[in-house]
Amino acid sequence: MTNALQSLSTNEFIAGIEAIAPRFDTATYPQQNLPADDWTLLTRAGVLLPTLPKEYGGRDSHVEMCRVVEAVSEWNLPLGMYITVITGVALRPIALWGGDEAKREVLPQYAGGDPMIAGFASTEPGCGSAMSAMTTTFQEVEDGYRIRGRKHWQAFSSSAHWWLVSAKNDEHGREYGYFIVKRSEGFRTLRPYEPLGLKVIDYGLNEIDVVVPRHRRIQAEGRNLRPMVEMLMASRAMMAAMGCGFLRRISREAHAYADAREIGPGPQSAIRFVRYRLAAIDTSYTVCAALNDYLQTRLDMKADMIGAFPAVQAIKTVATERMLSAAHHYQQLAGGEGYRCGSPTNISAQAFLDARVYTIFDGTNDLLSQQLTEYCLARTDGLPLSKFLAEWPLTASAITSQGLDLGFLDRDLRQEHLVLAGRAIAYAFAIGQVMRWAAKSGADAGQARAAIEFLKADIAGVATEFGLLSSGVLGIEDGAVPPPAGVRLSRSVPVPAPAPAEACAAPAET
Repeated sequence: MTNALQSLSTNEFIAGIEAIAPRFDTATYPQQNLPADDWTLLTRAGVLLPTLPKEYGGRDSHVEMCRVVEAVSEWNLPLGMYITVITGVALRPIALWGGDEAKREVLPQYAGGDPMIAGFASTEPGCGSAMSAMTTTFQEVEDGYRIRGRKHWQAFSSSAHWWLVSAKNDEHGREYGYFIVKRSEGFRTLRPYEPLGLKVIDYGLNEIDVVVPRHRRIQAEGRNLRPMVEMLMASRAMMAAMGCGFLRRISREAHAYADAREIGPGPQSAIRFVRYRLAAIDTSYTVCAALNDYLQTRLDMKADMIGAFPAVQAIKTVATERMLSAAHHYQQLAGGEGYRCGSPTNISAQAFLDARVYTIFDGTNDLLSQQLTEYCLARTDGLPLSKFLAEWPLTASAITSQGLDLGFLDRDLRQEHLVLAGRAIAYAFAIGQVMRWAAKSGADAGQARAAIEFLKADIAGVATEFGLLSSGVLGIEDGAVPPPAGVRLSRSVPVPAPAPAEACAAPAET
C-alpha cells in the first residue's frame, strides 16, 4: 500500500484524498470522536505520508501536506485540524529534529496505514499562555530522562499512541526539553473534557510520569522557548489551508441556500443586504485562497520556519478571523434554521461552532497580534512604525499600491495598542497577498478588489478603535489600574530575537 502511494504524482495522490473526503461530510457525519476504523480509511489513503521522509515510507512534501488539509477541511473542518495536529504539530518536529534512532522507532509506524495517532503535550492547568510557567519537569536519570507533570487540552488526550512532550529543568538554570513519549510508558488520561465544537477530537486532563531513553529527546532543547515558537508555526500557517477549504464550501452553500430560499416574490439572494453578506463570505474565501497560496509557495514546513514568524502570525490571525466571520454571515442568512444543528437545509450552526475556536487555537489572536507588533517594533531602527511598514517586504506593496495611511500607529503603543496594531499589520500583509495571488492566478479582478476593500475597511476599523482608546473608553489613566487579583498578563512564548534584515521576511522574499 505504502509503495503504491509513494509512486503516485501529486495530483493523483490528492485525487485519492478528495475521493474519500466526502465520506466525512459534516452535514451527515456524526458529531463524535473519530472512530479508529474511520481514521484507518484516511491513513490508508495516505493523509500522513506527506509529512514523513521518504526513507521512512513517506512522500516528504510540504505542498501535499497543505493540499491534504485543504481537501479534507472542505468537507469536515474539525477533521482538517485532526490531521494538522498529528502531522504539523507532532510528527513534523520528530522528522525535523529527532535522532536517527528515534525516527526509526516512531515514524515507520505512521506510514503503514494503521490508525496511529500522535499528539503534542504542552498546555497545562494553571499555565495556558505563559508556557515559561509550566510545571512539568524533566530530570536526567540513569536510564534516560524522567518526566513528571500534568498537561491538559491536548488533542487526542485519550487516544494518541505517541506524544511529543515539553518539560523544563530548573536544577542548573532553566532549560527546556522536548521528549518523545509512548502512552503505555506512563501517560494517563485522568478526565475527559467536552469541547463545544470539534467533536471528532478528544480532549482531557493528563498525568505524565515516565522514564524515556536518551535517544527520545529531540534536538531542539535550549534555555528559551524558541523551539516551541517554531513547533507551533506549522499549525498556525496551516490555518490558511483549512480556511481555504472550509470557506470554499461555505461560499458555495451560502449562495445555494440564498438562491433556493423564497422570501416574498423572489429568492433571498435578491435582497440587497443578503447580497452584501454573500459578498463578505466570498471575500473571506478570496483572502484565505491568497494566504493558502502564500503558504504553499512561500513557506516550507519541511524546514525550520522561524524566519517566517511574522508572516505566520499574520496568516493565522487573518485566516481564522475570516473563517469565523463567514460562518457568522452564513448563520445569519439561515435565520432560525441556522441555529439548528443537523438542519436539513444548511450546515451553518455546526460551521459556526467549529470555526469559533480557531481564533483561540495555537495562541489567541490577541496574543499573536501583540507579538507581531513587538516583532516589528524591534526592527524599526528608530523609524516611525508606519515608515518601517512602508518599507518592510511583507507590507510595502500593499501600502504603496493602496495608499494605506498607517500613521495612526506612530504613537506611544501601550499593551492595548500593540494588539490592535498587530491586526492592522496583518491586514496590510493580507492585502499584499491578495494582490500577488490575483496577479499570479488571473483571479476575477472584481473579487480581488472586493477582498482588498474589506481588508482596508478592517484597517480603518483599527484606526477607529485607536480613537476610542484615546477617548478614555477604558476608564483608566495611563494604564495604571492593575489587573484583578489572580490575573497574570504574559505571553505564551517570547517573540524571536531581532534578526538580520534578510531574515525578517519569508524565505522566498529574502
